[in-house]
Amino acid sequence: MKRLFFVGLCILFVGCGFENTEYKEPQSKSGVTKATVKIKTDENGFTVEQKNIGRRLKIDNEPGSIKHLYIVSSYTGDVILYSTVKGKVTSSGKRLNPYSVAAGGVGKGSNRPDYYGIKVSVGGRVYRTSEVLQDDGTYGHSMEYLYWWDMNDIYRQVYVTGGAMPIVSSEPLAFPKVILNVDDSWSPKKNKSDDALSSKKNSE
Repeated sequence: MKRLFFVGLCILFVGCGFENTEYKEPQSKSGVTKATVKIKTDENGFTVEQKNIGRRLKIDNEPGSIKHLYIVSSYTGDVILYSTVKGKVTSSGKRLNPYSVAAGGVGKGSNRPDYYGIKVSVGGRVYRTSEVLQDDGTYGHSMEYLYWWDMNDIYRQVYVTGGAMPIVSSEPLAFPKVILNVDDSWSPKKNKSDDALSSKKNSE
């Protein structure tokens, strides 16, 4: 009877530690396995993706930088709204504090293990949260978007949305029609580029 009981426990606890732990690559139903590739990095060991992310963080936090925001209709191509941007645009989903914390505060000298989360001070009280402080020093999330630098090293940023498509650019863009210009302070007199001149003329 004791032997049967022991065998039952072994089955319950997955063979009492004698289960097969050999690693196997993931495989699809069609028989294709996971692939790996080696990519080139720069002299500092960074990939292009890492450099793009780092560069975007730097230009987003560059003091005194000016960008241009265009809200474009996905149906007509008309610019619904234009405005200059001081610094950067910010999504409402961004926060200075985490969205959620563990129930109850963490007292001084608490020996709670780290799996309760990362310590964070909110309102003078210490809590733990599962959220990680992001590279820009905030919590939360932004709208989904693509960003890149073109051949002239001009920064472009396009949000993937529904009927309205926000576009952010480090230089003015030329559009045939601007319905609402909420910021006419960026005039051709202050910016002599052809794009700025064209954009201003088309917006009037």
